[in-house]
Amino acid sequence: MTSADDIEQRELQLNRFKRLIGELQRGEMNRNSFAPWEIDLLLDFESCQLPPRRRLETLRQYQRAVERQMESGPGPPIKLSHFLILREQRRNALM
Repeated sequence: MTSADDIEQRELQLNRFKRLIGELQRGEMNRNSFAPWEIDLLLDFESCQLPPRRRLETLRQYQRAVERQMESGPGPPIKLSHFLILREQRRNALM
């Protein structure tokens, strides 16, 4: 059973994630304070080296995947690198 505190924590984490993704999409950070899991996501994002012309669409797909994850279970959000691996595996399974 999920407690009200768990739901509230997940909601706060999802809101912080959406803010972080918005900042990544705009290409500018508007703050200097980050939760440890946000720093992990930022470092992972940097290591993924997304192609510039696919960057926004990939981030939108990633955001939708994290929203689905956070609706059904606990955080922190999956890393972008993990999302990209899962997406590639799904594509290969369809071929």
